[in-house]
Amino acid sequence: MKLNIVPAKTGVQWFKLGVRTFVKQPLALSGLFFMFMAVMSVLTLIPLIGNVLALALLPAATLGLMAATEETTKGKFPMPTVLLSAFRAGKAQLRAMLILGLLYAVGFMLVLGISATVDGGKFARLYLIGGSMTAETLMEPDFESAVLLATCLYMPLSLLFWHAPALVHWHGVAPVKSLFFSLVACVRNFWAFTVYSLVWLGAFIGMGMVVAVVAALIGSPEAVSGIMFPVAMVMAAMFFTSIYFTFRDCFDATPGATPGDTP
Repeated sequence: MKLNIVPAKTGVQWFKLGVRTFVKQPLALSGLFFMFMAVMSVLTLIPLIGNVLALALLPAATLGLMAATEETTKGKFPMPTVLLSAFRAGKAQLRAMLILGLLYAVGFMLVLGISATVDGGKFARLYLIGGSMTAETLMEPDFESAVLLATCLYMPLSLLFWHAPALVHWHGVAPVKSLFFSLVACVRNFWAFTVYSLVWLGAFIGMGMVVAVVAALIGSPEAVSGIMFPVAMVMAAMFFTSIYFTFRDCFDATPGATPGDTP
């Protein structure tokens, strides 16, 4: 396995491949994404440990969606059991994936803990325990600062775990090493990921504008929320479909090579 350095324009290709692949199996891929979201939502309802469990399972769930994309690229229909791919690959990989999930949960909790030093834990409590989010709370300077800080800290965390589940599952890389290789791949392909992120951001903003215009034309502001949610979920499903291609193109399975090698 070796690391590929791809040009910036590859970010656009990742976007296109995600959309095209989703269109091949829209019901299956959107259904799997909704199942993924439903399981995460149910876990968060468990008192005290629910959010932590959801965080710990997120790498495995993301891997399941990537596996579903791979099945679709092969012309197969992704069944719901594909979401359990991380738990069906053998004891060694299962253990590695559970360790990866634990590391992700710890990392995310650390992000929330650091943000709590800014606003006294209001944002962290809102995320972990829930509660009403009033306009007054959102406008408080310390709360805004905590959200901004948490967002900035989450960026490197997301890069660490971007490729890690796939490296653990498909290439048997140890959890800690997978984090290192994932970060290196994202940094070395900085411009491709920047273009990829900007294209998806533009797509989400553009779709939001289209929904708002449609709602305005039919004269029903309430329709915005009614239409926006399912559209946003479909767009999110497309985004998760595209993640597989970022991994596929950044790493090349070549016997005897290591992720630190470049073409």
